[in-house]
Amino acid sequence: MRPTGRLHLGHLVGALGNWVPLQTKYDCFYFVADWHALTSDYADTSQITAYAYDNVADWIGAGLDPEKSTFFIQSLVPEHAELYLLLSMVVPVPWLERVPTYKEQQENLKDKDLSSIGFLGYPLLQTADVAIYDAQFVPVGEDQVAHLELAREVVRRFNNVFGAGGDVLVEPQPLLTPFGRLPGLDGDKKMSKSLGNTIHLSDSPDEVKKKVMRMYTDPKRVRADIPGTVEGNPVFTYHDAFNAHTAEVEDLKARYRSGKVGDVEVKTKLANALNAHLDPIRERRAKVLANPGRLREILFDGSARARRVAVETLERVRDAVKISYK
Repeated sequence: MRPTGRLHLGHLVGALGNWVPLQTKYDCFYFVADWHALTSDYADTSQITAYAYDNVADWIGAGLDPEKSTFFIQSLVPEHAELYLLLSMVVPVPWLERVPTYKEQQENLKDKDLSSIGFLGYPLLQTADVAIYDAQFVPVGEDQVAHLELAREVVRRFNNVFGAGGDVLVEPQPLLTPFGRLPGLDGDKKMSKSLGNTIHLSDSPDEVKKKVMRMYTDPKRVRADIPGTVEGNPVFTYHDAFNAHTAEVEDLKARYRSGKVGDVEVKTKLANALNAHLDPIRERRAKVLANPGRLREILFDGSARARRVAVETLERVRDAVKISYK
């Protein structure tokens, strides 16, 4: 994850919630992508390290366990950069220019200058992030499979150029996860830090309630006795995602469709459900933040472990490229 701000419910549904169960099945590496943060936020780097620690506290709050998985900081493993450089020697520029998110981000972030080599090359750095650990699988949603395919093509090309009949790097496979996307509080199709339509994992119960009460709902329903639409209604999307009381949710939906419940009741029960879901996350987060030395130790120890793996891979890569000086 890029440390560009506080984590929100979209991160919980779209990533963290999918990552947690993987750590009991695989040897997982989770890292703070601080170099990736620079690709779009280089103009102001003052908060990157603070967000890094804050984000990892949220990971632990969400259930990731540094005793089961490796947590590390990207920039503390410089081998990522060397592999990125070596990959760049064989990858054509048009491969990077055709990445869908390249032009999309330039359109969506017009207030930022994204004409840098760093931004163009970020998918290549992502490939290095994966390949440096001989990653067999990368957890992605269906909408990200095409993005991972570029990494697979890059590894394939590198192996063809330098493999001499064998594979130097492992071609990663997609591990499909039940990837979810939450709408923003304003009804936008995506919850996003840049749009300010988020509920943060670190928000207090009162903050959560205030944000929920301002949520976009059915605009045609001006009174409680008017039948409302449930499908596509962000309030009910959130109920489905976070309210463990399914009978309560179905009752609210039925009454909403028939014009027998007001938005205040629907939103109040959603706020209660969200806070019940977030309470244990807040508790674990607060515990780890109360001991910042431990959080730093987790990341530095994890980075040292990650680097040991990365160094071994890079020795093999240097041998294949024939730039090993022994």
